[in-house]
Order: sequence, then structure tokens, then C-alpha cells
Amino acid sequence: MADIENNTPEFVKRDGTIVDPDYIQWLADVKQRYREGQARALVKVNDEMLRFYWSVGRDLVALRTETRWGAGVVKQFAMDMRDTFPSSTGFSYSNVKYMKRWYSFYLEKSQQAADQLDGNEKSQQAADLFEMPEIFGRVPWFHHVAIISGCTSLDEALFYVNKVAEEGWSRSKLEAQIDARLFQAQGAIASNFSNTLPSEQHQLAQQLFKNPYHFEFLSLEQTFKEEDLEEALVKNITNFLLELGQGFAYVGRQMELRIDDESTFFPDLIFYHIPQKRYVIIELKAVKFMPEFAGKLNFYVTAADKLLRGEGDNPSVGLVICKTAKSTIVEWSLQDIQKPLGVATYQIEQVVERTVKELEQQKKKQ
Repeated sequence: MADIENNTPEFVKRDGTIVDPDYIQWLADVKQRYREGQARALVKVNDEMLRFYWSVGRDLVALRTETRWGAGVVKQFAMDMRDTFPSSTGFSYSNVKYMKRWYSFYLEKSQQAADQLDGNEKSQQAADLFEMPEIFGRVPWFHHVAIISGCTSLDEALFYVNKVAEEGWSRSKLEAQIDARLFQAQGAIASNFSNTLPSEQHQLAQQLFKNPYHFEFLSLEQTFKEEDLEEALVKNITNFLLELGQGFAYVGRQMELRIDDESTFFPDLIFYHIPQKRYVIIELKAVKFMPEFAGKLNFYVTAADKLLRGEGDNPSVGLVICKTAKSTIVEWSLQDIQKPLGVATYQIEQVVERTVKELEQQKKKQ
């Protein structure tokens, strides 16, 4: 009941502190909205600043400033901007040089890629480069500087841009991954993604996988079959998920895909990649890659799209992980496939060697 003498509502202490659970919950909700608003504001500020930097870099390139006004124009421009905006920290000579270098990097790499396109596609790519790509706004400025300083190709740079935007890497982690050549490891699988997925998706799908996969966490006999490899990976699913990378969720092994009463199929392994909202069908092979593997996996991916894919999901992709693969055979096998497929290999030689040594030691003990 309320304090009638002091006219104090129930759940309000004499010092004015409100202890009503409804008020406390509402206050917590408001605080959370405020924090989210602050975060959005920071992202918006970063995005607006980057769009400005992009436009400055574009102007410095498009106006051919050094040809028109001499080699010292960038330094003069930086001085003039600092004089007008003395409180701004973004107009150092080095920072303005990076603005120009940032735009120039993507212009040059995009032109190299455009040389392989038809006229209309080439014109569209040039038009798209006028405005900064949306995803760039989710990456801090000095991350962009690290990316253009450490990368040599458009695909590599966009790989790291997407990683930072999706996974929130710190600059030190980004630089460490560039130095460790993560792109070369994860972008190395052979695939037909560029021919079977929309342009905004094929690079993301390529980044899902790497080559080779390291299965050092397994213990297998020197001679093992496909089902042995499959069973060992499922028993070590946590380590397998770590090897696959962030964002993968395990769906099932030999999961039934029923088309009708007489037609049922069982892919080796099915995963779902949460950030990209797509099913990933994996076929394991204990032998070298054969062309027929692609046809079978193509069917499984089609079945997954028909039976598993829900509203809002992106197209499913398939991956063959095999012992070895010859690039020409893989390329020809995927050339006319309609579904997005990739081929990677695995390495377990170290484990096999260790297992053999362990067996030899056991025999000696016996």
C-alpha cells in the first residue's frame, strides 16, 4: 500500500528510490536502447567520415591533381584543410595520402578485374566505384589502411574487409591474420561460385572454406575408409567446427533427404552457416577427387535447396573434402555444374605417422 501520511506510492522508498520491478525492468530497457543508439551513432559517424575520405581520395585521383597543380598538391591540400579545421585530426599529410591511396587501390584492382568483363558490366563496375561500398562503413579507418598496405589483390582486400565487418576483428588481429596469409589458406579452394552465385555472394561463399583442412586432432589407422573418416570427424565435432571456422552449426550426419516414398538420400554431413544464412553440404572422400563426386554433390545441394532451405536463406553450397585433387580435373568437373560447389583437400599424414609409431611401441611392450 502507499504511504498515506507522506503520500508516497508503493515501491518507492522514503529517499525517493523506486524499487518497483516494472520500473526497474523499464529502466533497464531504456538503458539498453541508449547503448544501442550510441553504438549506431558511432557506426554512422565512422560511415560518414569514411564516405568523406573516399570522396577526397576520388577527387585527388579524378582531378589528376598532381599533374594539374604539381607534386606538392597533397601536402598543400592537407595544410589548407588543417588551417580551416584546426580541431580536426584527420588532415595530416600522411592521412590525406592514405585517402588517395585507399581509393587508388580499389580503382586499380577493379580496373584489372573489369578487363575480364563485357562492356556493360565494365561500365557498371566503374559506376559502382564512384560511391564507397556499403560494407566499408563497418570497418574502422585504420583497418582500411592496414588492408591496402598488406594486400595485393582485390579479392584478398575484400576478404579482410568482410572478416572485420562480420567478426569485429581488432586491428592487431587483422594485421596478424594478414601476416599469417589467412586469405591464401581460406581462399584457395577450387569452386564454381563466381558462375553459380550472385556477384554479391560468391566472394562470401569462397571465404567460407580453406584448403587444406587439417585433421591432426583425429586418430586413424594408416589405412582407413570414408566411413571411418566421417565417424571420426563426428566424434570430434567440436574440433571439426573449429577447423571449419566461425559461424558453422552442425545439423547432422547421413541426414535423410526424402524426395518421395521410394527416393531417399543421405549426404555425409550437413552444416548451417549462421552469418551467411545458408546450408553447407559436405561430402568426405578418402581417395583422390573423381568427376562423379561433383555430380552427386550437385544433386545433394539441389535437394537441400528444395527440402531444407527456408524463407530468407541464401542458396545452399556444397564442398567435397578429399585426399588429393588435380586442378584440371576439378575445373572441368565443375565447369557445367549448376549448383555452387567447391573442392578442398585434407591433411592427416602427421596423425597417421604418429598412430603407426604408437602401434609399433605397443607391439614392443607386448
